[in-house]
Amino acid sequence: MPIRSFQIQFHTPAFLGDANRSGRWRTPPFKAQLRQWWRVAYAAQQQFAVNVCEMREVEGRLFGHAWLENDQDDQGNKVAARRSQVRIRLGRWDEGQLKSWQAASKVKHEEVGMVDSHLYMGYGPVLLPRGSREPTLKANAAIQAKEQTELTIAFPDEQAQNLEHALQLMSLYGTVGGRSRNGWGSYSLTRLDGEPMPVSATPTQALAQCLGADWPLAVGANSQGALIWQTQAHKDWTGLMRTLAEIKIALRTQTAFKFPHAQPDGQVHDRHWLSYPITRHDVNDWKRKNLRLPNQLRFKVRPTADGKLAGLIFHMPHKPPVDFDPRPAELMRIWGLVHKHLDGYANPSANSAHLTLTRITA
Repeated sequence: MPIRSFQIQFHTPAFLGDANRSGRWRTPPFKAQLRQWWRVAYAAQQQFAVNVCEMREVEGRLFGHAWLENDQDDQGNKVAARRSQVRIRLGRWDEGQLKSWQAASKVKHEEVGMVDSHLYMGYGPVLLPRGSREPTLKANAAIQAKEQTELTIAFPDEQAQNLEHALQLMSLYGTVGGRSRNGWGSYSLTRLDGEPMPVSATPTQALAQCLGADWPLAVGANSQGALIWQTQAHKDWTGLMRTLAEIKIALRTQTAFKFPHAQPDGQVHDRHWLSYPITRHDVNDWKRKNLRLPNQLRFKVRPTADGKLAGLIFHMPHKPPVDFDPRPAELMRIWGLVHKHLDGYANPSANSAHLTLTRITA
């Protein structure tokens, strides 16, 4: 079994909770990341003609299962469960070192006024207690930016190609913990044997094809290329997360996504398709079914060659669950508005130059 050892370092605080709801280094989130990005690597290997049942069988035998009906051991005996063939070890399982939360600079939100930028991006793990002006951590601690440790992974040799690709994708796009789709828990991997990470193309597929799949099998693409945007470099994560907050607020409150009535009407509107639920704007039918729709647009913070940090915004499209009654043409139109808005940051005004976004390929 090949063994790979990496230095894993966080670039933004990570809200990873243990059984006591305190931030702590733990292996399960990273194994879940490896499994998620392995599926993307597998789809790319299959040229996106994926038989989901076959993929789940390969996945179950590799990562472990308690549900395959036709699995057998080396002697041909039927087995009801199998342990994972992937082994993961962290250099430490210490509690996070971030014990308190500092207020961040405020940004304008057209619907609610001035808001703390980090509270907006991290609401849930970061709270504003009633009557307080200072946000605080929900848990006892969090993992702070620049914390690092060793991550060691062993895996079967026959799965090396896809797992090496998955590890590369983890480093490029991976985030873990609470509010990770907003960029919290951004990390990178560096091999400790001095060898470079393998370089493979980021798997991309046309937006329409991605929206026809039930799970995120690739980064989306349109006529201009991969749906990946990168910010300018920032000296630290605090300023970068403010920039990402400004972009997210502007995207969600642009004219195309404003609600048509001052009071909630319980109907489905374009903005609901970006993510759901939305505070004070429930959809009656969706609320009755307790439906949730995570944001397909993901944020990531990663280091630049000169030691600064850049923000990444990328779209991992997929078809919403059938209970939402999604319509492909409607989703194409709505996400087209999102992509057009982000492309508009290529030439921002002089007083908002820090919001510049550039389309990249990886």
